[in-house]
Amino acid sequence: MIFAACSNGSDGGTGSATSGATTSSSAGGGSATTGSAGGDGGSATAGSAGGDGGASATTGSAGGDGGASATTGSAGGDGGASATTSSAGGDGGSSATTGSAGGGGSGPVEGEAAVLKVTSLAADGPGSLREALATPGPRIIVFEVGGVIDLNKARLDIAEPFVTIAGQTAPSPGITLIRGGMRVRTHDVRIQHLRFRMGDAGAAPASGFEPDVTTDGASAYNIVVDHCSVAWGVDENLSVSGPRFDGPDGTSRRVTLSNNIIAEGLVESVHEKGSHSMGTLVHDYCTDVTVVGNLYAHNNERNPWYKGFATGTIVNNVVYNPGKWAMRLGPVLKEWETSGITPEPPRVSIVGNYMRYGVNTKPGLPLVGTNSLGSAYLEDNIAVDALGAAAPIASPDIVVLPEKPVWPDGLVALPATSVVDSVLAHAGARPRDRDEVDLRIIADVVSGGGMFVNSQEEVGGYPTAEPTSRPLVVPAEDIEAWLKRFADDLE
Repeated sequence: MIFAACSNGSDGGTGSATSGATTSSSAGGGSATTGSAGGDGGSATAGSAGGDGGASATTGSAGGDGGASATTGSAGGDGGASATTSSAGGDGGSSATTGSAGGGGSGPVEGEAAVLKVTSLAADGPGSLREALATPGPRIIVFEVGGVIDLNKARLDIAEPFVTIAGQTAPSPGITLIRGGMRVRTHDVRIQHLRFRMGDAGAAPASGFEPDVTTDGASAYNIVVDHCSVAWGVDENLSVSGPRFDGPDGTSRRVTLSNNIIAEGLVESVHEKGSHSMGTLVHDYCTDVTVVGNLYAHNNERNPWYKGFATGTIVNNVVYNPGKWAMRLGPVLKEWETSGITPEPPRVSIVGNYMRYGVNTKPGLPLVGTNSLGSAYLEDNIAVDALGAAAPIASPDIVVLPEKPVWPDGLVALPATSVVDSVLAHAGARPRDRDEVDLRIIADVVSGGGMFVNSQEEVGGYPTAEPTSRPLVVPAEDIEAWLKRFADDLE
């Protein structure tokens, strides 16, 4: 099971971060292969191209010696949670193991937590996910049904703290939410193995329907979104957000986005500003935000974007076919002009990531760029164009920091040469039971194909599935081990 708990960096007064990275290649880019590149046929490589045929990324095998196993620790205490990922065994595609979380529901929910069963695929009402989310008190939400939940343009809000949403417990094909997003505005939340297929829902241009999955506000902390698949957002796909001027305690903080597929933000769609297509925004003042092990594919911008005063770690992600920006750092200066606050650059550790151009990528695009003020520690990142030639790692106006400004306790990065295999094998909801959307996106990365999307209708439309059901016998104790077995079967 690949699961990262919330980060606990050195910036928020929540604990000290130690540098645990063990990476190999230099930050100079180069082209590192994880497969064999051959002749003119362009066989699969994850870093360099062979001959005249454009190379495509390989996916390592997920099982046997190459497929790494992972463990999860226990949560408890009052401290902020910490993300701990490390490389795991075997010779092939490695995955990450995780350690302990210290912040209640952001790791395992223990003690007096209620187990709530979702027994209906209806958007609301008895037995629905919405009803379980609205139930107060510590709780673990499990699923006796699988299929599609049509939100009919109504967002799911998580306002009651101390909740685990264990999507891995659903029978195949799992849980897919369509025509709506989710907002997390409380603390100690863990969300795993859900698919979000938001889309335009046939809305009129500039109609105000702009779904995304996001955290929001001062109460949004100790949050994990792990092994989810998020696509067709009209605003961002998956973000960390809140008020701009209220400082680090007035907005989202201590958030981890781990092992997700974040893809195909809609471009010419129904957003009120017009053209969009965004992956992940880490808003101004959002601190201790860890983005680890994710696949970003076919998003024009924000893969991710950390704004003013934001802090965090971007490690072991794959970015494929970005457009105008890949990873972006910096505040928008004009947004601060009347605030009386002088904006400061984000401070981010960027380690062991891999970017590859696609058909929509701006020529010469660096992996890391800035619109204003950007600073980062850079180590062992790879950027290549569509043919596998080295691309820039950082734009000249990025201030390169000599040391990691933030690093979660115990986090050990995979080398960038292993990241494509690992992420393609393990990211997203239910990696061993992927839906057609995730399979298509993975195939794009492998082949070097695909392009930006304006509507879900261009790529097959909203998914459908026959409802399934399976009764669950919940153990009286050690529920975390029981949940882990479900996750292990899928990851």
